[in-house]
Amino acid sequence: MGIYFSKAAAPAVLLMALATPLAAQQESAIFEPHSGIEAMKFAPASECKPSNALAVDLSATCAAESESSSDPGDKTGGQADTASKLAMSDSHKLGPLDITVNYRLRSESWDWFTPSAGQNSYTFEHSLLRVGIGQKRESFEWKIEGAQDAILNLPTDAVQSGRLGQLGAGGTYYAANGSIPSTASGFLKQAYLAFNLPAHGNVKLGRFTFLDGAEVKPRDKTVETLVNTRIVQRLIGDYGFSAVQRSFDGMQLSFDTGKSNFTLFGARPTQGVYQIHGMGELDISLFYGSFTLPVKTQNNAGELRVFAIGYMDDRYGVLKTDNRSTAARTADTNQIRIGTYGADYVHVVHTPRQGQFDFLVWGALQNGEWGMLTQRSSAFVGEAGWQPPVRRVNPWFSAGYSFGSGDSNPNDNVHGTFFQILPTPRPYARFPFYNMMNNEDFYGSAAFRLPKSLALRSELHALRLANAQDLWYGGGGAFQTNSFGYTGRAADGNRSLANVSDVSLDVPLPYGFSVTTYYAHAWGKSLIASIYPGGTNGQFGYVEMNYHF
Repeated sequence: MGIYFSKAAAPAVLLMALATPLAAQQESAIFEPHSGIEAMKFAPASECKPSNALAVDLSATCAAESESSSDPGDKTGGQADTASKLAMSDSHKLGPLDITVNYRLRSESWDWFTPSAGQNSYTFEHSLLRVGIGQKRESFEWKIEGAQDAILNLPTDAVQSGRLGQLGAGGTYYAANGSIPSTASGFLKQAYLAFNLPAHGNVKLGRFTFLDGAEVKPRDKTVETLVNTRIVQRLIGDYGFSAVQRSFDGMQLSFDTGKSNFTLFGARPTQGVYQIHGMGELDISLFYGSFTLPVKTQNNAGELRVFAIGYMDDRYGVLKTDNRSTAARTADTNQIRIGTYGADYVHVVHTPRQGQFDFLVWGALQNGEWGMLTQRSSAFVGEAGWQPPVRRVNPWFSAGYSFGSGDSNPNDNVHGTFFQILPTPRPYARFPFYNMMNNEDFYGSAAFRLPKSLALRSELHALRLANAQDLWYGGGGAFQTNSFGYTGRAADGNRSLANVSDVSLDVPLPYGFSVTTYYAHAWGKSLIASIYPGGTNGQFGYVEMNYHF
């Protein structure tokens, strides 16, 4: 399934990527739809089939229906990224027990911006098998799930010193796994017990997945799709797109009070994500609380969420990633203590002739201690969309703006960079060479639900740094004991990062299989040119197969 391309071969690769699942659909039942955000935004949740299964890929999606209401922390199955009619069925029975099997195989090809040294063009593969057994009763449920992961053919020269850094995800996986090109492991992915409480309450204890924003399933299908693809796991997620993913060891408590929901969550994240070993947990404490209120009238629907997050990183000796000098960061051994306070609102207007109109806003403020510095940062997202009443192609057009603050002075006592905590960044950065930290993103998207449940999506992004005195950040949070979890490259006064265009196609197939193909091209601007003068264009593509039993 490997794909390899050079810059000159990009059009051919794109055609091959789009043709692959179409050809596969003509065969019997070998592949099945992807669990990817590429499809979710244009796959109204009404077309998702409820399931007790756990998808194995991205953020929060149709799979949000996969867990019962007594299991809010795992409603999305750790994913936000799925084609419209996924072949997800109910878990299979073995006597009184529920059995789930999910398998994902992906081949990724990277053509990173051209460095002065190192390997920037390569292809590698990884797979993830998850097998679960559990039981659901009226008043309680339990589940145990094991995972076996493998990463193969990593590039051995894609990690360079200085601003060149890690030349794409292959370099990140290679560095995170002790410079071993091929490796495999197994670990306990989930092991929890959930039971009902008086006053419509539910408590969950053990190891499980958690995605912020997925506490409530909206009744309006368009609102549900927007929440699952544009709100969920911006700050806390399982990093489902990564080869290993993450879980949380802790407790979740929720109460449904009529129309509203209160959720409290406290846990410690596990290792994993890029590191093949996902069993151990990190010395990080995470606390989350939210209040969610649905809104609905005859032709309008919406959802309001207010949330707060506490993050405490007690890992000793881990060098923080920020815009201070290496000497200043090395001398700062104080812990990170950050509070994040925010809200979001999603609204949909249904009209009889003009189609559906939607908008959303999301915002957050942060304070606390960034080691020896005072944390003071913010972030904002605004987006609007339209679904015209065009049958057969079912288009959905949207445009938006995302902002995460940066730090303007590396020598003062304030850290002004918005800290994205433990997110799944890929739903919002499909070519994942950036995230929400010190970033401004002007974007537009076009999505289509085609006949035979094909889901096509394309996005355009114009990216620049929020502050030229800060870093160009990448990553999705802590995942091992000895590295911070985010990388950064000095901007040296440059704000312009890149323009990005991409396209994805999700194809659901019979018997629990699916295929997703994705291709993206980035045109680097002044910041990238200052680091990679040999070539400022980058490419990323993959072919992925998912199987659910």
